[in-house]
Amino acid sequence: MPQNVRSIAKEIGAYEYAICGNGTLIYDFKNEESIYSSYLDKEKVLQIIKICEENSIYYNVYTESEVITKSLNYNTLFYDSENNKKPLEKRTRINVIENIYNYIEENENLPILKMTICDSDKIIFSSIVNKLKTISKIEVLDVEHMSRKLVKYGTTEIPLEYYYTEITKKNTNKWIAIEFLIKYLGIKESEVIAIGDNINDKEMVENAGVGIAMGNSMLSCNKIGDVVVSDNDHNGVAEAIKRYVGRA
Repeated sequence: MPQNVRSIAKEIGAYEYAICGNGTLIYDFKNEESIYSSYLDKEKVLQIIKICEENSIYYNVYTESEVITKSLNYNTLFYDSENNKKPLEKRTRINVIENIYNYIEENENLPILKMTICDSDKIIFSSIVNKLKTISKIEVLDVEHMSRKLVKYGTTEIPLEYYYTEITKKNTNKWIAIEFLIKYLGIKESEVIAIGDNINDKEMVENAGVGIAMGNSMLSCNKIGDVVVSDNDHNGVAEAIKRYVGRA
């Protein structure tokens, strides 16, 4: 979401544009405005929520400013634990709402970037993903691996292991947003470098002038991209920037 990206952008001195929500939104920090958006349609969001509620599946709704959830679990439990380590301006805003369906239905102009579906059982998760893929005009991210995280509350450590997928509007991804920015800025595709590590980075790493996969990531394991650098624990992004961006 823009406000989460803002704190990172400020830290590294990137004051121009940010692509948020898996390519749903491009935000111009200089002029404080969105220059591109591809929000989920409200009727599709309500349809997805209904399926999740009927099957007791955990889900979140991401707006431009917050993550809406019924309870802290899976990804929102991780966000909450990370918030405890951050100053207020860097925290992810989590809005716990008992009846999300009614909340979405009553807020007519709520811009929804994406939804996330989570479950710890692969069979149940795969079944729901197949149901979601029957809905028209949405994009369901194909994620096969399990997310593994460790959250800390004081001296207590809680392991989190779950399958997840992200849902956006049809024909929405990071590369499509980058294509808009390429035209907007008047640059060439060959001048674009993309660094990624997960399935939602696939299109931009494949299509950029130089596509860089982080070491030990889903992309590097599937031989996606022109180059593989070190993993995130060994400064892979810095390595990529020094090797390619530093030449400019």
